[in-house]
Amino acid sequence: MLIPTALDAQLAAQRHDRLRVLVIGAGVAGITAAQLLRRQGLHPVLVDHLPTMDHPGYMLALMPTVDGAFADLGVQEAYRAAGTPLARYRFRSHRGRPLRTDPLGELLRVYGDYNGIARGALLDVLTAHGCPVTWGTTVDRVDADGHARFVDREGSPQASAPFDLVIGADGIRSRMRAVLGAAEPDVVTTGWSGWVVWADDLGEHDLGEEVWGDGFFLGVYPVKDRLGVFLGGPDEELLDGPAAFAERVRQKTSGLGTRLEAALIAVVEAPDPHFWRLDDARARRWVLSRGVLLGDAAAGFLPTAGMGAGMAIESAWMLARMLAHAERDTLTAVLHAWERIERPRVEAAQGTSRALAGLMFRRGAVVAWLRESLMRVLSVRAALRPILRLLAERPDPDAVARDVTSPARRTSP
Repeated sequence: MLIPTALDAQLAAQRHDRLRVLVIGAGVAGITAAQLLRRQGLHPVLVDHLPTMDHPGYMLALMPTVDGAFADLGVQEAYRAAGTPLARYRFRSHRGRPLRTDPLGELLRVYGDYNGIARGALLDVLTAHGCPVTWGTTVDRVDADGHARFVDREGSPQASAPFDLVIGADGIRSRMRAVLGAAEPDVVTTGWSGWVVWADDLGEHDLGEEVWGDGFFLGVYPVKDRLGVFLGGPDEELLDGPAAFAERVRQKTSGLGTRLEAALIAVVEAPDPHFWRLDDARARRWVLSRGVLLGDAAAGFLPTAGMGAGMAIESAWMLARMLAHAERDTLTAVLHAWERIERPRVEAAQGTSRALAGLMFRRGAVVAWLRESLMRVLSVRAALRPILRLLAERPDPDAVARDVTSPARRTSP
């Protein structure tokens, strides 16, 4: 549970911590990092510019990259209870006809859980032991000595306090990048967007399926007791609204079936569907002179591979695990080691999302035919090879941190 807490109370709680940590952004990455540090006995200050947690929510697919964080937080069973196993993935032709159904769960099970979960349910799991947060507050300046200036939503100063580490975890359109001195991120703008809504669960609770159409994309993804739906297309074709675009999809397809037709109806009937622009962002550096970037602020993913939230959680877990070995005099070395081992993994996953976007967001009947021909012959193991490599080759953050903080390393010239 998120616990609204006065800023003064959070600052007082961490006064005697060995590391004074500030986390800006109460999203998935920021909450994960803060909660893991709290399990270590620290009292990180967590703030968010929103006046309260007011997010429409969407569905997430979490691969086993998250399991270490949930184990350290002691919430594995709560996580499994709040989500639903994703066992199968079905790919449909641009006309809506099923082409193949693959047992993703079987391939990933050797590494851990692969679950669908609603964002709100995930935050409930992460905050199950209580999570202090100060709402309506952000930071507009971090000095070279680590002093951060807090401001309210109108920009009025609230307080100033020193920190050993400032973590910018304020999302894909992060303002903390500029505050911490990051260069402009590398951005992929697809020119596509879409609507995210919830639909009734109509059976096949373990099945996610997608239609990669000619000028549209329709996907349904199970979470506990309902379906997450995404319907998207080129920005210029969405201007008339979801009803007109859904009708266009019907005209381009045949045989969608009850489940996907119900998904289209849910988009049309949703009173205020969440609109998602399909862009991404990649910071050139994570560790900066005045703090670090985490989650979407460091690497905001396209949703095309379903890995963004999972890699954000993994990055937060890696960081927290390594900070457990850090003191103030070794903090810089630990942070640089964290970026050295984790940023290539996240960027590899982001590269997979970008590659899939290149397949999905191209138009034309010939392109659709070539795409489907590839999917017919490509084995699921080959398609998942980059993801399986990430799962199999995850480095040991404790070993890396012990190495860079060892007496021999600290005294070497």
